[in-house]
Amino acid sequence: MNQLTALAPQDDYDTIRAAIRYLSENGPDATDLPRFARALGLTERQLTDLFRRWCGLSPKSFAQAVALDHAKSLLRDQASVLDTTYEVGLSSTSRLHDLFVTYEAMPPGVFRAGGEGIDMIWGVAPSPFGLAVITATDYGISGLGFADAETSIEDAFADLANRWPRARFTRNDARIVQMAAGIFEPGRWSPDQPVRVVLIGTDFEVKVWETLLKIPVGQAVTYSNVANHIGRPTASRAVGAAVGKNPISFVVPCHRVVGTSGALTGYHWGVPRKRAILGWEAGVISAAH
Repeated sequence: MNQLTALAPQDDYDTIRAAIRYLSENGPDATDLPRFARALGLTERQLTDLFRRWCGLSPKSFAQAVALDHAKSLLRDQASVLDTTYEVGLSSTSRLHDLFVTYEAMPPGVFRAGGEGIDMIWGVAPSPFGLAVITATDYGISGLGFADAETSIEDAFADLANRWPRARFTRNDARIVQMAAGIFEPGRWSPDQPVRVVLIGTDFEVKVWETLLKIPVGQAVTYSNVANHIGRPTASRAVGAAVGKNPISFVVPCHRVVGTSGALTGYHWGVPRKRAILGWEAGVISAAH
């Protein structure tokens, strides 16, 4: 089985975070393998095996994938990325390596009512990027965030639940683990079994999130690109705020929106995790070729 078709061991992400900190401080040109391994308390073989297992890349390739130059290269086709035509409600089959998603925008009345009368489940599941905390309705996933040493499960859940303050939540880890498998296992990404999500927000926020769903894996756009696409060319700052409030991380790929220079600007669940996701996606593309 390809290592990317199974959820990565939970402990791997803690080491990956340490690796990203090291790369941020030393840069991709400093990835002398023996030195890199020693900095993480690993042997060279352990370091190589870690990255192969976690994202299918060598340490050097991963370092390149989280560098600024990589982000800049993702932007090269930015002008045309969001002009691609997509089927209504379903990602185009041209997104060969990406997550297939169908979505439903909740009516404005539900947004104003804070989800009153809606029953939801929530739970925790392993992911390649730390523990995933997920909320869901009968219609699909309504929230996805992450817990780690800096953000507790309770705090991550509260962050998601506060978006639906009047909904009723019941914990069900077993069902959430099943949902997470469909999200984080590329082998399961299929238009025949799409990941279903529910978006709740202002009309402007929902338009921004719908646009994010059109950004294919392995590509990136800027905040101004998104603003232009939704017909609000002067609203880059408001777009940035909406991107930051994206309730369904990873599935709605706000991590693929970067600064004009390619800089990996703020991410609700931390810039190191944004770097990790982009590097992991580079591994998904590599494995598919």
